[in-house]
Amino acid sequence: MTDPVLLVEKSEGVATLTLNRPGAMNALSRDLRKALAEAFGAIAGEPAIGVVILTGAGERAFCAGLDLKELGGETRPEGTSAADEMTRAVSDGDLVGSIASIPQPVIGAINGFAITGGFELALACDVLVGSTAARFADTHARVGILPGWGLSQKLSRLIGVYRAKELSLTGNFLDAATARDWGLLNRVVGPEELLPTCRALARDMLSCDRTTLRGYKKLIDEGFAATFGDGLRLESRASRAHTAGVTPEAIAERRSQIQARGRSQSRG
Repeated sequence: MTDPVLLVEKSEGVATLTLNRPGAMNALSRDLRKALAEAFGAIAGEPAIGVVILTGAGERAFCAGLDLKELGGETRPEGTSAADEMTRAVSDGDLVGSIASIPQPVIGAINGFAITGGFELALACDVLVGSTAARFADTHARVGILPGWGLSQKLSRLIGVYRAKELSLTGNFLDAATARDWGLLNRVVGPEELLPTCRALARDMLSCDRTTLRGYKKLIDEGFAATFGDGLRLESRASRAHTAGVTPEAIAERRSQIQARGRSQSRG
């Protein structure tokens, strides 16, 4: 019996999804792409799940991108051409869309190499935490293909256009410390601390008001994709609509919780 290509664990409001092809550096085979899209699609409709953690199995890789053996024909299904596989893979932009569009925050636990399509998978997450073993590379130009899951547009907006061009036009690797310094990773921790750190962040998110948390994620994403002026107008409309449903009693209760949390964190 073969192991599942994707492991799904749900506990205390957190779903942890683990790409489970460590022998292939968690490359995105057709089966894994399908499993990921289906898992995120199902989780989006689960009110009991408040946060998702996405990571890779093994110590080497978060995800090495598309399965080049499949694309190159070594393991391609009979009766399909390389062009068929490439078209199918690029059309799987719904995979990245299914991650980016779910209402729950997604924390990427980058445990090793995140290469090309794996880099794009990481960029679909809302928060990125890397182990000291994390490495990023955009090898589209070296493979001879153009990105189709958003990398050419997202990366420059995150780390600046000149740094993005350096990475994408050389295919060179970016280490974890530099990725943090450039603003790509929120933080870098030892490999043994990666998942505990991500789970602690997930608990912090779960302690917020669930409806507001989801609305805030949506507001940031929509504003980021707009001009600054349009983003401010979007925020104003969203704030008025949301505030209309907030009661003084709810504010008072949350204020006391915030004060207690502040005292606790100050002592730490």
